[in-house]
Amino acid sequence: MRLYDWFRYKAIPWYTTLGIAPRTVTLEMLGRKSGQPQRVSVSRTDYDGQSYFVALYGEAQWVKNLRAAEGRAVILSRGRHPVQLEEIPVEARPPILLAYVQTRAFSHSGPQSARLFFGLGPHPTLEEMQALADRYPVFRIQPIRG
Repeated sequence: MRLYDWFRYKAIPWYTTLGIAPRTVTLEMLGRKSGQPQRVSVSRTDYDGQSYFVALYGEAQWVKNLRAAEGRAVILSRGRHPVQLEEIPVEARPPILLAYVQTRAFSHSGPQSARLFFGLGPHPTLEEMQALADRYPVFRIQPIRG
């Protein structure tokens, strides 16, 4: 395993399970091929009273695993929190994506995220987000009680 991969897939998820970065957590779901727990660090964003995860790398492995798990996952941050993640239709994504770039994530400010992940200037518009919403899956976080 390359150092970069170790850092991205082992070290950062371990760190985010500690709950030190309030908006960034470790998401755990079963791997669609291995059936083993897979972990990834993701940053949460809030919009209209709901919380969401945005797949900044598009159709990433964690997105495929999550779909195969029918949205069942666990958030690891100061404990284990079972969740059901509901994928948001493309037409409803733009305001959530805009909310994401207006909030600081784990290691990037909003303007940095706009440039790095979306290829946009520091203050993107809703129209710009509409133009690329089909490239970024978004999931509503619904806690499972009990």
